[in-house]
Formats: sequence, structure tokens, C-alpha cells
Amino acid sequence: MALGNTQRSYSIIPCFIFVELVIMAGTVLLAYYFECTDTFQVHIQGFFCQDGDLMKPYPGTEDESFISPLVLYCVLASTPTAIIFIGEISMYFIKSTRETLIVQEKTILTGECCYLNPLLRRIIRFIGVFAFGLFATDIFVNAGQVVTGNLAPYFLTVCKPNYTGSDCRAHHQFINNGNICTGDLEVIEEARRSFPSKHAALSIYSALYATMYITSTIKTKSSRLAKPVLCLGTLCAAFLTGLNRVSEYRNHCSDVIAGFILGSAVALFLGMCVVHNFKGTHGAPSKPKPEDPRGMPLMAFPRVESPLETLSAQVP
Repeated sequence: MALGNTQRSYSIIPCFIFVELVIMAGTVLLAYYFECTDTFQVHIQGFFCQDGDLMKPYPGTEDESFISPLVLYCVLASTPTAIIFIGEISMYFIKSTRETLIVQEKTILTGECCYLNPLLRRIIRFIGVFAFGLFATDIFVNAGQVVTGNLAPYFLTVCKPNYTGSDCRAHHQFINNGNICTGDLEVIEEARRSFPSKHAALSIYSALYATMYITSTIKTKSSRLAKPVLCLGTLCAAFLTGLNRVSEYRNHCSDVIAGFILGSAVALFLGMCVVHNFKGTHGAPSKPKPEDPRGMPLMAFPRVESPLETLSAQVP
């Protein structure tokens, strides 16, 4: 290992253990409380008994959806991770890219024995930021759903209010009483968490993060067609996920649009401000090598074309 390509640092591992891992653990814990506990109660939003936008048929549980949560989360987590892992390893073994990488990021020496290779650092950085953004997007989505309590298109179907009662008899009477529903409480609770769409937010975040990585990192000339195909494919899959939520009456169009905006904002912020468009830490630009004055002529004369050269050029 060349000494010029090594940089000593005693703070990178303590900062990683005591700062970044603590922040990541807190983010995962907060997402767990939103997803798996009743710590945060959903806002009870009122409704009209005759609201046609809330009378769509019940599409069934989330597991019965065409894109189930298990399939969605597995694809969201594995696809960008595989793209980053394969992309970094492949680009590292390309000579021109490896030389640029060594100039941008030096090998970090911590203590006397621990070497952090630029390849390992970049993989941990990009995948770690992606995982953090995935959990952060989930937290923002759950917070929006809890605060707004927006009703799903099938809310009245599962709420099953007493339409013959005094509260629902008037066509334009607004009901702000959650106890009027007679359906399954667990299904009703799920029907109050529609805005923004979680599937749309997580899908566009994952697709946009992977797209930004592909366009900013892979610079080979042979990838001029493969790069746009891969990027458009991931973005199209995220768009179709949002359309599926609307077609199955699980979310309103406004819910999906809000999810797209939220996921895109998180991905753009992390990609542009945190990992700086997936570029390394650029060192100081190298100064141009001064020309040796001994190799320069003292006086330069203009070149005069000889008549013989002109004549020979005209003869076929």
C-alpha cells in the first residue's frame, strides 16, 4: 500500500459507532413504534354518510393486494442495495475508475492496524444513507397518516354506519363521531391511514435513489443505453405501484401524489446534500506541471511553406 494513498484518522470509527449508529438505531426504533405499536393514535376525522368518494368496495387486506407489503419491502430494500454493491465492485476494477477513486478518497488508517479501503467506505456510505432514508420516509409517512387521519376510498364500506339513524338521515350532516361505525375496529383503523400513500412514497424514494446513483456513478461509454433503460425501469415500477393503489381503491389520487412528492424530496435531499451526488471527497486539484524552460526554444519563427511542397501536393 502506497504511503501517499493513506490518510490517518482516529475519529472516523468513534464517530461511526457513537454518532451514526445511535442515530440509525433511533430512527429504526421510531419507525418500529409507528408501525407495530399503538403509541401514536390516529386522528379521528369526520365524514358524510352519503360521501360517494368513501363508498368504494373494500379491496381486502393488504396481503391480498396485487403488490403485497412483503413483496414491496423486499424489492425496495434489495434492488438499490444490489445495484450499489454490484456497481461499486464493477467500477472499482475498471482501471480508469479505480485511479479516479484513489485520487478522490484515500485509504483511511485508524490506529495501527485497521485499514478502511475506499471501496468499502463507499459501499457502507451509500447503502447506509439509503437505509436511513428508507426508515425516515416511513416515519414521515406514518406521521402524516397519524396527524391527518385521512379516510380511504372504502372507509364507509368497512365503517358500516347506521344509515337509518338520526345522524346519517340528513344528507349534508357532517359526522365527527368515531363511535358511529359498527364494523371491524382493526379494519376501520387501517382505513383512517390513507394520506400520504406509504407504498408510493417508499417506491419513488427507492427508485429515485437508485436512479441518482446510476446516473452519477456509472460513467462507462458502453452504458449509454443500459443506464437510461435501468433508470426508466425503476421509475416506471414506482409509478405503476402508485397506480395500483388507486386502481384497487386503497388510496386516493391525492394520497399517491403526496407520497410521490414526499419520497422524491427525501431522495433528492440525501442524494444531493448528504452524499453529494454520490461523489467522493475530492482532494485539492493538482497543479499543472510547469514546463521545463530548457526544452523551449528561445525564439519561435513562423513556418514558411516551400514551393517544392506546394508543387508535390498538386501532382496526383
